[in-house]
Amino acid sequence: MEIHELDSREAVRGAIRAHGYGWREAYADTLPAAVLDRVTVDPGPGEVDDWLDRLPDESDPGVAYGATVSGAVRGYIFVRWENTKPFVNPSEGGLKEVYVHPDWWGGGLGTSLLGAAVDALPPDINGLALEALADNEVGRSFYESRGFTLDGRSEIEIDGEAYETVIYRRPTARDAQQG
Repeated sequence: MEIHELDSREAVRGAIRAHGYGWREAYADTLPAAVLDRVTVDPGPGEVDDWLDRLPDESDPGVAYGATVSGAVRGYIFVRWENTKPFVNPSEGGLKEVYVHPDWWGGGLGTSLLGAAVDALPPDINGLALEALADNEVGRSFYESRGFTLDGRSEIEIDGEAYETVIYRRPTARDAQQG
């Protein structure tokens, strides 16, 4: 496995595939099939361009890493420390997305991606916060087993329907070492 920046069209294409298949599997019992069917698993050039435009840069700092196995990106992570959601405190990074293709679940890709993202955080960022669908048992298990604790609930709208979400927080490892 290699962890690297998402900095090429092919890497982003792999991230989109991991996202799509991960979404479909993780939310199969939560979201309607019509919603899941619209999640891209075979991106065209325009979708790749849209994702490339979403990547962090100097005006929107953060990290976007991919995990490559057997020559293809099988998972990715996006973390931002500016332009985050309102529940993210000023001293936290927002873990916007972490998805691994279901064929690679349990193989350490998500853990490695999370570790790389934490290592890349600026010194003034001392934790991560995220929001996940409350019914996403796979995601919640992943976060909880990696030190995230439940810190609130909210809801989001998807395709005109409201879904409960949970908010998790985790201090960075360097804070735990200092404290």
